[in-house]
Amino acid sequence: MFELSASNAADYLGYPCTATLLGGGVSNTVVLVETTGGRFILKQSLGKLKVEQDWFSDRRRIFREASAMRQLKPLLPPGAVPDILFEDRANYLFAMSAAPEPCMPWKDVLLEGDIRLETAEAAARILGAMISRTRNNEAMEVEFGDQTIFDELRIDPYYRAAALRHPDLALYFQQLIEESGRRRYSLVHGDWSPKNLLVSNTLMAIDFEVIHFGDPSFDAAFLLNHLLLKSFHRPEWRSGYFSAARRFWEALISSFDPEDWFESATVAHLGALLLARIDGKSPAEYIRDAGLKNEIRGYARQLIRDQPPIRSIFL
Repeated sequence: MFELSASNAADYLGYPCTATLLGGGVSNTVVLVETTGGRFILKQSLGKLKVEQDWFSDRRRIFREASAMRQLKPLLPPGAVPDILFEDRANYLFAMSAAPEPCMPWKDVLLEGDIRLETAEAAARILGAMISRTRNNEAMEVEFGDQTIFDELRIDPYYRAAALRHPDLALYFQQLIEESGRRRYSLVHGDWSPKNLLVSNTLMAIDFEVIHFGDPSFDAAFLLNHLLLKSFHRPEWRSGYFSAARRFWEALISSFDPEDWFESATVAHLGALLLARIDGKSPAEYIRDAGLKNEIRGYARQLIRDQPPIRSIFL
């Protein structure tokens, strides 16, 4: 099988190009290809993820991702999803259109202290559209109802791994996994993170590899958790991060008609995710100080214990 890299992308394609290795997270190889005819992205899934602990996942997840992107493109705002250009099923790889230039991951913008509330609102509007336009869709539940990849890439390395470090919370994590797993409501991105939202003249969502039909409160909590983590990392910008969290939440719940359980489920995931990004298999790379880690652990445990409303968390 062909293992993609920036150095062999031209050989793979069979014509001259400039190839640049992009981040790709821990689970993919992602290469930007530039030719005289334009720019596009090659993405190949990895079987063994690039983390210190052993972490494996089925490489066939790349095909679910491509299918989800094709189906979501006409349902979401213009420019919100890349175009799929081709698939290579033998090599677990696809090509997609690149985001317009110039663009930056929202994560990088946030870490520079450039906190734009309109970006938070755009992230909410895209997520709200995905929830509302796939809600109770029987065909999508059939195609994306298998949550194996979500378990491999999120539930196990985040929740079960954190529970092992906090055995007194093992029952909480287990109940959260079971309750969330019973919700078959809409498509769930599974990694609704600022690193997967590219800011240009529009906002483009990428990295749909954990897509599944399930509990959309996970996505809401995932984004809020990133803003909460950054407020610990850069406390001088906390008020800005909290303002972005409030704008995101308000825009999200106004973009569809949420069920009664949606807010409490989001809070339940938020505390668990905050703890998981310290003590799971994929810790937040910018949280390094031991004292700060302990502070976040304490706050996460408080959220898990008290289950406060979203608005009171981000006052």
